[in-house]
Amino acid sequence: MNSKAAQDTRSEAQVAARLSSIRVVLINTTHPGNIGATARAMKVMGLKQLHLVTPKTFPSADATAMASGADDLLQHAVVHDSLESALAGCSLVLGTSARLRSLPMPQMDLRKAAESVLAEHVGQDIAILFGRERYGLTNEEIQCCHQLVHIDTNPDYGSLNLAQAVQVMSYELRMAAVGESGKQVEPSDWVPVDAGQMELFYAHLEQTLLDIQFLNPDQPKRLMARLRRLFNRARPDQNEINILRGILAASQRAKKQN
Repeated sequence: MNSKAAQDTRSEAQVAARLSSIRVVLINTTHPGNIGATARAMKVMGLKQLHLVTPKTFPSADATAMASGADDLLQHAVVHDSLESALAGCSLVLGTSARLRSLPMPQMDLRKAAESVLAEHVGQDIAILFGRERYGLTNEEIQCCHQLVHIDTNPDYGSLNLAQAVQVMSYELRMAAVGESGKQVEPSDWVPVDAGQMELFYAHLEQTLLDIQFLNPDQPKRLMARLRRLFNRARPDQNEINILRGILAASQRAKKQN
């Protein structure tokens, strides 16, 4: 093997390593062909982790046919009965959504989103959520995201097929990985906790706010949505979560003593 071929091999290995931690998460997909087309879009760009949340039909011959040689991704796809399960172990969650929300969320374009994914601490899994074909992600699912990703399209016709959206996102991720492949990433002392720990924190936070009578039990959603947005921006690490949970526990003890 000549020196250039060796360099190309090393470079591709580095790119593959950077992309290996990215999960493409499809939620409640209606048409199995879209799952297969998504697998094809992912494989051609080097992504391997396909996670499916309550797909209507899977496995399916239609999915295999549309995968067109990427059926190995379908064979290793992980099927979940809840979004919480699909996000377990992920430190960063990005959601793709074109709809305006009553509660605005931080939003990035594709290129910025890809750069943020590749800037994550090595070894941390990242999830990118794609919603239903007809109406995308629900408000509750969006509240699990740290940021939203926007695909800039023709304002007169912005309809993207699910697999097309995955393809465009996968391309930007690969380009970001190629650009980063020759750079050394310094170790970080800040490693955000995963989605599962954040959900436990939110449950503890809501119960504490109820205990101290700060949260109105008849109208809890608006306040909790804003608090989720705040802490999703902050993305606390393990020490910070321990401090926050300690504060909540102390508040609950103090309330019981009064």
